[in-house]
Amino acid sequence: MSKGETPTDPAAEFGKAETPRAGTHSAGTGTGLRKRGMPRAGVIGGMLSALALVAAGGGLVSAASLAPQSPASRRLEAPVASVPAGSSVGVCPGPARLLQGTPVGTDPQFSPESATAKTAVSAAVLGSNAGAVPGSRLAALKGTPLVEIAKGASAATASTPAPRTPVLVAGVVTERAVADVSVLSADAQDNHRAAAGAVVGYAAEDGDLQGSAAAACQQPGNDLWLVGANTGLGRSAVLNITNASSTPATVSLDLYGADGQIQAPGSRGLLVAPGSTRSIVLAGLAPGQERLGVRVRSTGGPVAAVIQQSLLRGLTPGGIDFITPGTAPSVRQVMSGLDIQDPAGLTALTAKPGFADAGPALEIAVPGAADAVVEVKLYGRDGQKALPGGGVVTAKAGAVTEVSLAGVPAGTYTVAASSDVSFAATARLTRGLKSEDAADVGFSAASARLGSQHIVAVPATGDRQLVFGAPEGKATVSYAPITADGKIRTAATAGVVGGTTVSVKIPADVGGSPLVGYVVSAAGDPAYGALLLGRDGRQDISAVAVAPEAAGQRQVPVTLGY
Repeated sequence: MSKGETPTDPAAEFGKAETPRAGTHSAGTGTGLRKRGMPRAGVIGGMLSALALVAAGGGLVSAASLAPQSPASRRLEAPVASVPAGSSVGVCPGPARLLQGTPVGTDPQFSPESATAKTAVSAAVLGSNAGAVPGSRLAALKGTPLVEIAKGASAATASTPAPRTPVLVAGVVTERAVADVSVLSADAQDNHRAAAGAVVGYAAEDGDLQGSAAAACQQPGNDLWLVGANTGLGRSAVLNITNASSTPATVSLDLYGADGQIQAPGSRGLLVAPGSTRSIVLAGLAPGQERLGVRVRSTGGPVAAVIQQSLLRGLTPGGIDFITPGTAPSVRQVMSGLDIQDPAGLTALTAKPGFADAGPALEIAVPGAADAVVEVKLYGRDGQKALPGGGVVTAKAGAVTEVSLAGVPAGTYTVAASSDVSFAATARLTRGLKSEDAADVGFSAASARLGSQHIVAVPATGDRQLVFGAPEGKATVSYAPITADGKIRTAATAGVVGGTTVSVKIPADVGGSPLVGYVVSAAGDPAYGALLLGRDGRQDISAVAVAPEAAGQRQVPVTLGY
């Protein structure tokens, strides 16, 4: 094509070629059509070839758009798979034991308990609406049966439709004495994990470990946070890691002290064999730490972890309790069941040498690289109580910070802490105001908000209270007693106004049958709960956070690859 020449439109030429000129042929011979048809046929053929090429090109484009793309050029959502509900497993700590001598390294030897020490487990397993209790049992860690709660339901029983009126029953264990770690297990029922719960209680009236300790039997996990340990002078902290699965677990510990993270030889690659417990003296890894947080991570089998924390001030016992895992680091943590004594008495006691940790406090561990500005609020029966220091503290990154909770009127409280940086927390509570007398200590770990059908097992004796707190809004909490005859009694309700804490005294029996536990459910704004335990005539104190409710069938993302 020469300069200035107008390009030819193929479609226009194609139309001209198809339009015969008037008078070019006769209807009889058609010779004009054949003479002029040859060049027009060439044009037509050429145009059809061009159109075929265009169509072919379009086909190539379409094929390219349909062809698989490289992984870098597109995003695929991870597929999800339905995972059937598994058995409910709760690992119960064994009795508190004294260390025998000064251990070398981290693996201790223990001496027998005192002459009066007793350790027992109470448990409850909720039945279905059809009145069938799932197969459940309390056994030693090695598998030796201790109590068979219920046999597994037969296929006929499992397929029986639930009656219109639910039959509320439970399988129970009442104060079963144990000499070591035990495991409560309950089979899944109707593709839902069984609602089950257990509590282990320890009490002694003599020896260095006199006092009381309690802990809920915990569901094993692969990432656990325990805050509030102390390895200072006269303090003993023993981390017990239990593997109740059939798979070996390799455990690594991250240690956070008052001045930052602690790099301790021997804290990595700790093997915990199936069906075994490994005990670690934390003073062998982090000596002289008055504030200590421990993150327990395992690969392979999931584990349960608890810290046996005890105090000895000179020759005077300062208390014993179990520090259990709290909720994972978050920008908000709530702990309930915090008992605070007379502020004047606490001020006088904690001012004495060696008694700085004899008062209530909040222990905050910040695992990240940024400091956390934490606001702490206390909610009592009559509403929020202001802390003397204002309740705002800067918690150092990678360290554990302590916030005193003394200075408010005596009573039972819920403590809520919030920040713009994630942190883990545990509240410490104490009992005893005379330095010459034996005292006790307890720990209330941060817990999740209450949902539906939490099983709260209760020790058989002592001063026992259910404590519920709601930081904001309003919540209604129902609690139905479970008695030793397996009946679930009529539920009572407690209205919890936002910014308050409600305490419910637990009776010895209901309807003539000893009380074993409660089925606890909550509605409305977030509410939190704990079991507060003491003993009449003694300075004993323990707090047990309400464990999460049972889960049913779940959907989890599935990753395909090497």
